[in-house]
Amino acid sequence: MQYKIGTKQTTKMVELRKAVLVYVAQDADSRMTDRIVQLCEDYEVEVVWVKNMQLLGETCGIDVGAAMAAVVPDISEDE
Repeated sequence: MQYKIGTKQTTKMVELRKAVLVYVAQDADSRMTDRIVQLCEDYEVEVVWVKNMQLLGETCGIDVGAAMAAVVPDISEDE
């Protein structure tokens, strides 16, 4: 599995039905999180809340905080 990090990438993955799970930071701006949570409900994608943006960023392997991230299956071009 891989992460697509950030509001635009997460939204795109949910809308394309590629996201299997979405992580959302509890301390992120509610204007962003409310929209993605509603979108996930509409597309039946599970939402997992993470304590804060810094922890979510670390979980995704980046050095900065992240408001949200989508988990998507690895897709090899060779397959």
